[in-house]
Amino acid sequence: MDANVRLRDIPSVDDLLRLAGVVEAIERFGRLTVVEVLRRVLDRIRDAVREGGDVPPLDAIVAAAVAALEADNRSTLRPLFNLTGTVLHTNLGRALLAEAAIDAATAAMREAVALEFDLKSGKRGERDDHLRALVCELTGAEDATVVNNNAAAVLLVLNSLAAGREAIVSRGELIEIGGAFRMPDIMLRSGVGLVEVGTTNRTHARDYRDAIGPDTGLILKVHTSNYRIEGFTKEVGARELAAIAHERGLPLVNDLGSGTLTDLESFGLSHEPTVSEAIAAGADIVTFSGDKLLGGPQAGFVIGRSAFIERINRNPMKRALRVDKIRLAALEATLRLYRDPDRLSERLPTMRLLARPQADIRQQAARLAPLVEQAVKGTVHVSVIDCASQIGSGALPLATVPSAGLALAPPSGSGRMLAELAAAMRHLPMPVIGRIERGALILDLRCLEDEVGFVANLARLCSPAEGSSS
Repeated sequence: MDANVRLRDIPSVDDLLRLAGVVEAIERFGRLTVVEVLRRVLDRIRDAVREGGDVPPLDAIVAAAVAALEADNRSTLRPLFNLTGTVLHTNLGRALLAEAAIDAATAAMREAVALEFDLKSGKRGERDDHLRALVCELTGAEDATVVNNNAAAVLLVLNSLAAGREAIVSRGELIEIGGAFRMPDIMLRSGVGLVEVGTTNRTHARDYRDAIGPDTGLILKVHTSNYRIEGFTKEVGARELAAIAHERGLPLVNDLGSGTLTDLESFGLSHEPTVSEAIAAGADIVTFSGDKLLGGPQAGFVIGRSAFIERINRNPMKRALRVDKIRLAALEATLRLYRDPDRLSERLPTMRLLARPQADIRQQAARLAPLVEQAVKGTVHVSVIDCASQIGSGALPLATVPSAGLALAPPSGSGRMLAELAAAMRHLPMPVIGRIERGALILDLRCLEDEVGFVANLARLCSPAEGSSS
C-alpha cells in the first residue's frame, strides 16, 4: 500500500482524545500535557510509515502515549537499592531518616507550625529554640545554632569570628571534601586570611604559637575525616590546641565534619571523636553535619560558647543559610532518639545498618543467591561472598565493617557484559546500585532491608544478553 494512503489511516489527536484510556490519562497528567505527548507519538508513527512501517492499532498508540507520559512524570530523585557497601553514600543521599523524623517532617509539611512564634508569649520566636536545648543537653555545649550544611557552618563561623583577620590551620588539615570543595577556598570566601603551619605530616604546638600575631582571629582545627596520614606523623590534640588559643585570647574552632553524638565503639566500630568530646576538650565552637553519622537530614550544626554563637547569629549571612521548618522538624525528632541510647540502633537507620552482624547478612545472601541467579537467567555466575562495607561521607576512611553479599561474574570475564549487567540493574523500576570489583558486580547487602521488594523488583530484569540484543 502506498505510504500516502497509510498515512491517512493514522488517527488524529481529536480522535484519540475520545478514547477511554486517553481520558484516564488526562485525569492523571492534564489535557495540555497529554495532547503534547500524543502529537509526539503520532509524529513518530508518521516517520515510521514513511519508511515503510504499518500504522499501529489504537490500543498500541494509547499504550505508547501513556508510557511516555509516565516516563516524563517520573521523579528524577528515584528511590533505589543502595548495595554499594557504603552506608552513608554522598551521591545516594547519605543518611536514611528514622520513621520518627519522617513523621515529624510530614506533619510540618501538612500544617502551619510555630516556627518563629512563641506560644507562651504570643510574640515572635526564634527557630533555633526548637533545637537549642536538646543539642546542648546531648553535647554539653552552652549554645547552638543550625544552618543548611556543614560547609555553610564553617563559612558562617569564619566570617562571623575572623572576617578581615587570619585563621591558623595545620597544613595536614587543609582537606578537600566532595565535589572539589577545598577548605582554603571556603576560608577565602569567608573573608579570612589563611595561615598554614607545620608540614603535611607533622605539626607541632610551637608551630601554632609562632604563627600567632596581631592579625590572628582564631585557630581552626579540621578533623581529617576523609583521609588518614600514617607513618612519621604528628598533630596537636584538641585539648592542647585549646590551651594554646586561650593563652592568647583566641577562640578555637573545631570542625568535626561527620560529627557523631555517640561512641561508635558501642556498635563494634572504631572510635570517632564525638561532639561532646570536642566540647569537653575546650573548643569554643564545634561544627558538624546532620546527615552523616548523626543520621538526620542535611544540616550544619554550630555549637559552643554562648558569646560566640550570639555573634554568629547576628551575621546577616545566617538568614541566607538557615534551614526550613521541614528539616528542623526532622532534626528535632532525630535528636530526641539519642535520649534513649539503648534503643538507638533499633530506631535510627544509620546505626541499625552499621550494626548489622555479618552472619545475618550472609544468611540473607544465601537466601537471595538462587533468586538472583534465576533473574539473570544463568548469563552470569552468582556466588555468596564475604566483603567489607564502609561508613562513607568522610567517616573513618580506613575502617571497614565485615559484611556479605553477592558476586555476579560473567563466565568469560567480559568487561562489556559486566557493564551491561550494571546498566540493566540501574534501569530496573527501582534501580539497584552495586560496585564493580575484581571482574564482578558486587552487591553488598548490608543496606538491604526490603528483601521482598528487592526480589519482586528483579523480576523486571533483562539479562545482559537480552539488553544487548534489543
